[in-house]
Amino acid sequence: MSKNNPQMTLVEHIRELRNTILNSLLFLLGLFIVSLNFSQDIFNFLMTPLASIMQEIGGTKRMIYTNLTEGFFTYIKVSFFASVILSFPFILWQIWRYFSPAMYREEKKNFAIIFLISPLLFIFGAVLVYEYIVPLAWKFLLSYQTTASETLLPIELEARVSEYLALIMKLILAFGFCFQMPVIFFILSRLGIIDDNILRNNRKYGIVFIFILAAFTTPPDIISQIGLAIPLIILYELSIYLCKKHK
Repeated sequence: MSKNNPQMTLVEHIRELRNTILNSLLFLLGLFIVSLNFSQDIFNFLMTPLASIMQEIGGTKRMIYTNLTEGFFTYIKVSFFASVILSFPFILWQIWRYFSPAMYREEKKNFAIIFLISPLLFIFGAVLVYEYIVPLAWKFLLSYQTTASETLLPIELEARVSEYLALIMKLILAFGFCFQMPVIFFILSRLGIIDDNILRNNRKYGIVFIFILAAFTTPPDIISQIGLAIPLIILYELSIYLCKKHK
């Protein structure tokens, strides 16, 4: 992308954009193929929070699938999930290489820092939900299991493997991408679309939106919803600071 410059023709820009997209897709495909060889390890990693809580408070300690092809596609999905996360920094780098020639030196410096911070924010969000939010949420939800002495028939979770993995992968991606809020607001501020005053004056609406977003991207339990909302409110305040500092 080093050959890209503001004097390029429209066709050349489209060609460079095509190459950027193609490189990203090929890298994603390569990581997907590699991840297939570690699909069992990825599966075990995602299952660990549920297995640990079941070991602690009881349960069937097993997973089920109800469709003949479900087991096979489970490993395909977890491999693709891992490849998306691992390719995120490379895709950001490709985006940076495409746009950086059109930026001034100060803009390059600011955006380079942002693109370095973005993967770290994603990792922080993913670690937060995996290590803290998910165990608390699973423990709360599994507390509704009963024994035969408590109800006429015992109520125990027999989790369907595809549903459980879809839920935990959704949570990890939701937290990771929601934690990109400072990056998004910073870019919008540099483009002149918003500034720190707009964010500050609309703080109450922003907080309401954050809680709505948390409600739609997490399970219907208060623990995971608050667990996402509170960090996002902190990141919202951080976004105001970043937009103000880099006016």
